[in-house]
Order: sequence, then structure tokens, then C-alpha cells
Amino acid sequence: MQFMPVTILAVESSCDETSASVCVDGKILSNYIANQTVHEKYGGVVPELASRAHMQNIVPVVDAAIKEANCQLKNIDAIAFTQAPGLIGSLLVGGQFAKSLALSLNKPLIAVHHMQAHVLANLIAEPKPSFPFLCLTVSGGHTQIVVCESPTSMKVIGETIDDAAGEAFDKSAKLLGLPYPGGPLIDKYAKEGDATRFKFPEPQIPDLNFSFSGLKTSILYFLQNAGKSNLFKEEFTATEEEKKEFINNNLADICASIQHRIVTILINKLKKASIETGIYNICLAGGVSANSGLRKAFEEAGKKYHWQTFIPAFEYCTDNAGMIAITGYYKFLAGQFADLSVSSTARAEW
Repeated sequence: MQFMPVTILAVESSCDETSASVCVDGKILSNYIANQTVHEKYGGVVPELASRAHMQNIVPVVDAAIKEANCQLKNIDAIAFTQAPGLIGSLLVGGQFAKSLALSLNKPLIAVHHMQAHVLANLIAEPKPSFPFLCLTVSGGHTQIVVCESPTSMKVIGETIDDAAGEAFDKSAKLLGLPYPGGPLIDKYAKEGDATRFKFPEPQIPDLNFSFSGLKTSILYFLQNAGKSNLFKEEFTATEEEKKEFINNNLADICASIQHRIVTILINKLKKASIETGIYNICLAGGVSANSGLRKAFEEAGKKYHWQTFIPAFEYCTDNAGMIAITGYYKFLAGQFADLSVSSTARAEW
């Protein structure tokens, strides 16, 4: 009997990247991503504009991914797509495209949870973590600690009770007057700054959950008083000129100090999760895992606490169809298919 490889075509459209990928037996052959620059002048993603851009991009992006993989549609075994969570208009574009293609080709459909896919991005390349492993998943909309027992069995044991770490980066950048997307710019300036110069408080949140809303407020007050008080409350309000001068003269140190606090919050919770679960195979995932400060602190923590650490390649950290494809592959092997009645949804529990 001749062995036939399993080929998955995946599409990702949860926010403002349109992406398509082809995966053959767990190996990513293509991972094509089209970014949307239309949002830059608005300081954030505009959902309606994102949906329109997805409609313009999805056909050429899928076509490019198939050609790059040297594949033909007739050889596809299943179509995987991001079903949730995300911007509902963006999800609907990818979901309807995947359904239509699956129906026209008479191929199975696989619905993928976006955050589970971020976790499984760690299974794309060697070396791969052994099960069970912990994964700190950090993105613009989510911050979670996940126990992964197998590719199809995961449990969230800690998550943000308000804002996500990625949101804390981006909103802090906005307070500093940095253009969108601001998170990578904080990372850039932080490399030149003193992370111990300004002390920001660490939220005392019980269990393994996170909170970043209080930190954002303390940063707001700190900038409003132009660093004249480290009490992080509204005691003194600087003029706009004083505030701008303070930021311009101390930008690198401010960015480094903000990044240091966000990173220490994440690593401290991850350390606690490892102790409580007894798991020392530790992974990082999500768009914020591309942050150099977090990656460095994660690797240093691995050496200090004797973890086996794993981080996906940069192209699999941000939203991409490669992670949807690898998740679709494992769901295919487990026989976890969806029918055409499956609905895209902005929010979804694991």
C-alpha cells in the first residue's frame, strides 16, 4: 500500500494580516503573509478597513502560498481556517473563503482556535518540546499560560483579567507619542536605555492570572507629572511642553523601564506556573514573543530555573497561517473536522 502524505491548506484572517500556508505531513512548505498598512494613520486597526483589505488580499495570498509550495489544489486533503477569536469581519472573510473552497473541492474543513494555533507554532520546527509543556502565549489581545498535554488537549491555567501585555506595550507607546504599531518601537528604544532608571509597580494579582490596566495607569500618571514623582498618582500635572521635553530627553530609559516591568510580570507568573505544575518544558508564543527583551529574559530564566525552553521562529510568532496549518494537520490526524454550518466568532472559550 502506497503512503499518501497529508496536505493542509490554511488561511488566517483574525485581525489585520491576510495569510495562507501549505503544510505537508507537519512540514510548512509556504507561509505567505500580506500586511495592511492602511491602519497606520489611525493609530490602530480599523475593523471595517481590515475586512475590506482581507477581501482584496485573500485570493492572491492563497494563490502565492500554493505556488510557493509547488502544490495543486487537487492535492489538498483539507482546508483549515481561523474560526475564532478575532475581529468578526476579518474572521468572516477567511471563514467564508475556506468554506467555499472546501465545498467546491469536496474537501474536509478544519476550524482552528487562533490561540491554540499560537501554542502549536512551537511544533513547527526542531527541536520540538515534549509533552506536557507550558506555554506563555502573549499577544495584543491575549496573555495566557497554557498546559499543553497533546496537540489536541490544552488547558488555560492563567490569563489576563483585563488588558493584555501586547496592549500594554502599544498603549504605553501611544502615551509616549510613538506611531502605531508602537510595541516594536518600545523594544527598539529599550535596547539603548537603562531598565532600572524608573521603577514601575508590579500588580499583585493572585493565582496565575495577569493584570496590566494598573500598570498602564501608573505610566499615564508618571508621564503627566513628567517624572517629577515616582508615586505614580496624579499629584502634579506638567504642561505639554514639559511632558514632551521629559519624554524626548529620557525616551530610551522610559521604554527600557516599561519593557522591564512588563517582562518581569510575565516571567514571574511563568516561574510560579512551572513550580505549581512541576513542568519544566516551557514555550513562548504569540506576537509579543518577538520582543527581544522578553526573549532574552525567557532564555535567562530557562538557564536559571533549569527549564527546557522553546520559542518559534519570528515568522511564526505574529499572526500567520503556518501555525493554523500545523494545528490543522494535528486536528486532521485526530479526525477533528467541522461542517459547513460552523460559525466564525469574535470570542471563543478553549
